[in-house]
Amino acid sequence: MLAVEVTRDQTCSIVQIDGEVDLYSSPELRTKLMELTGAKEKAIIVDLLNVKYMDSSGVATLVEALQQVGKYKGRLMLANLRDAVKDVFELSRLDKVFDIYSDVKAAKKEL
Repeated sequence: MLAVEVTRDQTCSIVQIDGEVDLYSSPELRTKLMELTGAKEKAIIVDLLNVKYMDSSGVATLVEALQQVGKYKGRLMLANLRDAVKDVFELSRLDKVFDIYSDVKAAKKEL
């Protein structure tokens, strides 16, 4: 079961994900991210603290969101990657493509 919650403040939207992001749950995450990118949200921080597992469909969803924010010069930042999720990004070399931060507070400092 996946839970995706979006909170907003004056500087950004924070997408908190709880659960596993896989082929079955990634469409729910995609819907939320596309709503934010469709509204041209200037900065989106995806908090992955409670994500223990992410497969290639979850990664593809984040890549799509990154492409969308790039179209309007927004920012998509990832925070709180657990080791298993961080390994997926490092193995695919996407850790060089995404802005990855130790936590949400560190990401917000960059805004």
